[in-house]
Amino acid sequence: MSTNYSKYNFDDIRPFNNDEVPDAIETLISLPGLKHAMYYIMPDLNWEQFIESLRMCKTKEMFKSLLSYNAVMEIAKKTTFSLTLSGRSRIPENQPSTFISNHRDIVLDAAFLNTLLHDVGLGMTQIAIGDNLLIHPWIKTIVRLNNCFIVKRDLAVRQLLKSSVQLSAYIHHTINDLKESLWIAQREGRAKDSNDRTQASVLKMLNLAGEHNNPLNNLMELHVVPITISYEYDPCDFLKAKEFQQKRDNPDFVKSKRDDLLNMETGILQDKGRVHFTIGLPINDRLALLKDENLDKNALITAIADIIDREIYRNYRFYPCNYVAYDLLHQSLRFRTNYDQRDKMHFENYLKKQIDLINDLPNKDESYIRTKILEMYSNPLQNHLNTIET
Repeated sequence: MSTNYSKYNFDDIRPFNNDEVPDAIETLISLPGLKHAMYYIMPDLNWEQFIESLRMCKTKEMFKSLLSYNAVMEIAKKTTFSLTLSGRSRIPENQPSTFISNHRDIVLDAAFLNTLLHDVGLGMTQIAIGDNLLIHPWIKTIVRLNNCFIVKRDLAVRQLLKSSVQLSAYIHHTINDLKESLWIAQREGRAKDSNDRTQASVLKMLNLAGEHNNPLNNLMELHVVPITISYEYDPCDFLKAKEFQQKRDNPDFVKSKRDDLLNMETGILQDKGRVHFTIGLPINDRLALLKDENLDKNALITAIADIIDREIYRNYRFYPCNYVAYDLLHQSLRFRTNYDQRDKMHFENYLKKQIDLINDLPNKDESYIRTKILEMYSNPLQNHLNTIET
């Protein structure tokens, strides 16, 4: 199906076009911050050779495969025990897909996914990224070179609706006209308690610029494929727990840009253990079954979100820490056969170490923070159990 979105201007949210890449690279080289960031990831980097390699990139594909891929693989080597993918055969052939996943890491969820897709010979996706993360000009330039499109946050109501229609149109345009797959998280921001839920607002946004009166048909033409992301360890767990207490103690608390930057740096640079991505089954067949149920719009959106969530929950990969966390949280022995005493001691030591990293929080509530971290590691298991038992 060919669509016409010429009435929309995407210039302020789209990735760079290939003919803009050389100038964008010169801009990137001139901006402060890139050199510091690259040395952070690759301390032995030869800067002059790196600049020469940058200038050799004439397209986004060259930039991603030559530079971004190597940087992400370097991060994976240093901060993961393994990085793996399953379910690639479920990706429809010759059909661009909208990959919707749970969201663990601000930067690496999509970066790891693209690296894994590249390794198995599949194309890298376009990536949705919130403008709240574009803290420095060089970050905005590099993400647009990496085929990211921008999601505008924190707008007034009227501006938000206009922006949402523009974003929806761009996503439909990418799938139906550009014939490129894309990735978007199931919610705005990370699920800090790992209780992954597809936000109705995300699905409503995807529907806004569709050409059908029925949201079901609008979403079906995007060919949604859920992806489940499983990190053994979340380096930002203590930062998320700290934020839970800050919001509990002060309901008006809002993270600063410095907090966002710390979350980005911690997520990128610290240990994640085993990391696995599972491609789920495309959902169009299940969406088609909803046509006979005569649901109103809100009930339909809820039903679609449930289909996505259940596919994500079904495909989690679990590690000893998940089982230990569940039993510690519930003071049970339900999963005692899924770990041994060493696993339990290791996770309890890890838990203490993470809690100790919070050293700048007034009235630090260690019991509350411990509970929040245990919830982060046990909620995926609880949601999986709820799914397979119903």
